[in-house]
Amino acid sequence: MATETHGVETGGLEFHPMDQFIVSPLFGDDASVAWYTITNATFWMALAVLATFAMLVLGSARRSVVPGRMQSVAELAYGFIHKMVEDICGKEGLKFFPYIMTLFMFIVMANFLGLIPTAFTPTAHFSVTVVLALAVFITVTVVGFVKNGAAFLSLFWVSSAPLALRPVLAIIELISYFVRPVSHSIRLAGNVMAGHAVIKVFAGFAAIAVISPVSVVAITAMYGLEVLVAFIQAYVFTILTCVYLKDALHPAH
Repeated sequence: MATETHGVETGGLEFHPMDQFIVSPLFGDDASVAWYTITNATFWMALAVLATFAMLVLGSARRSVVPGRMQSVAELAYGFIHKMVEDICGKEGLKFFPYIMTLFMFIVMANFLGLIPTAFTPTAHFSVTVVLALAVFITVTVVGFVKNGAAFLSLFWVSSAPLALRPVLAIIELISYFVRPVSHSIRLAGNVMAGHAVIKVFAGFAAIAVISPVSVVAITAMYGLEVLVAFIQAYVFTILTCVYLKDALHPAH
């Protein structure tokens, strides 16, 4: 039975799978949140930034010929994103590699840190993913017009289609273009939020002795799946960013 706080009640057991996404002040008992308030969301986002800095900068500071574990992971991440940008956007897109690399590392670190028990996952909030998606959208649009001028509008004009269909396709392409930040942000936040909510539901049922073993197995399976989702969703967000950037650099159909 759903309660007023969207919880789940089973006999004497009650749990609220969505409570883990509540943004609350990190210090003090005041529940109100202002723009300057340090919250659990800002804390875990800052932790994701620090973890990225520690891995990429401190972990590879020695630059050993035989790399250690941290340097190996840093080099693997660097090579992985560098190849992605080069393959999709071409050599011309490599100037945007630092931005795309930063974007990927922040998302993947926030996702993985959110898997720590009692942690907060900022990428499960639309307020975070929408800002990331809008930043990509604005960057791509500005780059498209700066590099191509009015020729960037050819992105919406499908020259290979029959002439009678081109105006209709142009409207569809235009709508699709402005929907990009919506789908870009919802895909990331929705997948991360859904996985964490399901784990919390199974964790609530683990308190019931009869179904506890089944619940523990389900939690383990879901946690393993969420480890994959944490990486895959960061990868999807990044590769879509590269695809959108390619459209800005080479808008002609």
